[in-house]
Amino acid sequence: MEKLTLEKAKAINDSLVTEDHLRLHAANVSACMGAMADYFGEDKEHWEAVGYLHDYDYEKYPEEHLAHTEEPLRKAGVPEEDIRAILSHGYEICTDVKPESNMEKSLFTVDELSGIIQAAARMRPNGITDMEVKSFMKKWKDKSFAAKCDRPLILKGCEMLGMDIKDVAEICINGMKEHAEELHLTGTPE
Repeated sequence: MEKLTLEKAKAINDSLVTEDHLRLHAANVSACMGAMADYFGEDKEHWEAVGYLHDYDYEKYPEEHLAHTEEPLRKAGVPEEDIRAILSHGYEICTDVKPESNMEKSLFTVDELSGIIQAAARMRPNGITDMEVKSFMKKWKDKSFAAKCDRPLILKGCEMLGMDIKDVAEICINGMKEHAEELHLTGTPE
């Protein structure tokens, strides 16, 4: 495979991942990665594909996350640079693969960040469709909100990118808005 496409990433991921909430997380990260690709002037669909595939082994091996990713993805024809990017999102948690490229640094950052954005959007009557970064930042500052999302890790990723959390969050919010329906973030009808 010359390039990982979103269609191929979904087929590979969904062959092992069956839980809806994990597929939804994959879609959230994918949307954020597409927006980050746009920001950096990179191939949007390629970054979305890597984002969608990032937790390939998590459902089956939650205690050994990323330990069962490399070989199956290699056998499926996923390019080495994409496998490396996927492994790098677990840097200092479950891998020693340090994020170096903008793609790797973005994936490291948006994995957790997308969870806080998703949680904040679910609290809003119109979901993410009218969400601004200002309202996100209020939720960000509330440490008890989406407490399982690792804020220090997100900030470390922002630092790697040389960007402020507000800027990365705004890019991701806008990326997720483009996929609001698919992400079930259109709000609740009155």
